[in-house]
Amino acid sequence: MATKIQIARPTKMELARLKKRHRLALRIQKIVKDRLSILVMEFIQTIKESARLRLRLYEEMAHAHTSFSLTAGYHGYEPLKKELLGAVSVLKIRAESRNVAGVRIPMFENAQEFSPHDEPRNPLDYSGHMEHTQTLAHSCLETLVELAELQKSLDLLGIEINKVKRINNALEYVVIPSLFLTIKYLNMKFEERDREEAARLKRVKLLIEQREAYAY
Repeated sequence: MATKIQIARPTKMELARLKKRHRLALRIQKIVKDRLSILVMEFIQTIKESARLRLRLYEEMAHAHTSFSLTAGYHGYEPLKKELLGAVSVLKIRAESRNVAGVRIPMFENAQEFSPHDEPRNPLDYSGHMEHTQTLAHSCLETLVELAELQKSLDLLGIEINKVKRINNALEYVVIPSLFLTIKYLNMKFEERDREEAARLKRVKLLIEQREAYAY
């Protein structure tokens, strides 16, 4: 895309103003690039953590499924179904946030307390197998909450990275080159004007000297 030369008034005051804007644009670009680097590093770290949690979740779900199958084989599906229905409760999530380069990153925490049954149970209806299955299921839930936090963080970071990239590209390929070319053009124009002025003064001086010589 061709860079346009922006000229409002071809004066030295305008040139000074453009130079000031150019320096400011360079400082802003440096800040934008630093912020973009922080966001990208956070994004990459979050991706790595998300991949690690996904693998952990797959393993936990595989163990939970195996334990569920063993429990169903030990107690039967009806007692297991009855126990699971009795354990159904409302999921409570505590949400907070942290600031990463101006982006509010969510922090989720499972606020639901989990404690296996302490009261005596009929071994035919409840055993260590069922308790172990419930513990594994709760562990899967904890990992899912962590994974949801990371996924939301990736969405927010991705949106912000795209915004900052657009700002950086506008500065790097439009604003700064346009200011640079305008400043360069005005410098050349003023240099040419100064040369013309010097040549004109020299010509006037020569005419005055010639007129004085003819007067004598």
